Amino acid sequence: MALIIREEDPLTPDFKALLQTHLDFCHEVTPLEHSFALDVEKLRAPEITVFAAREDGVLLGVGALKIFEPGHGELKSMHTAKAARGQGVGRAMVNHIVDFAKAKGLTRVSLETGSHPPYEPARRLYESCGFTYCEAFGDYELSDFNVCMTLNL
Repeated sequence: MALIIREEDPLTPDFKALLQTHLDFCHEVTPLEHSFALDVEKLRAPEITVFAAREDGVLLGVGALKIFEPGHGELKSMHTAKAARGQGVGRAMVNHIVDFAKAKGLTRVSLETGSHPPYEPARRLYESCGFTYCEAFGDYELSDFNVCMTLNL
């Protein structure tokens, strides 16, 4: 069976568990004051659309799009289950969210991620999907712990 990506309620038990894994990772490798990962309750905000990637019903990845200003969205809460890494789940999720953003009429999608070695695989993925490094956007400030990237649609 093929990977299926669709909108999902972040309160789904396996979604909550994978998101908690994401939060634990972020808090383990980034000081709390520089970690901007969203918990389940914040992902339920009306300006955020949450997606799950499943194969045969098994959750393999999560991601979200936050629309924070007209024409501009933010890729949030990207995480692939450890057992599924290297299988294209992350790339499929990024592509799905970018296509969703285009369908919503957005002209730009940006993201904030960590700048140190544990985040290198994520940065390589975003670079390979066409994202380029940019100045801080929205409420972010750049620090030694983060970078911002953007993709014009």
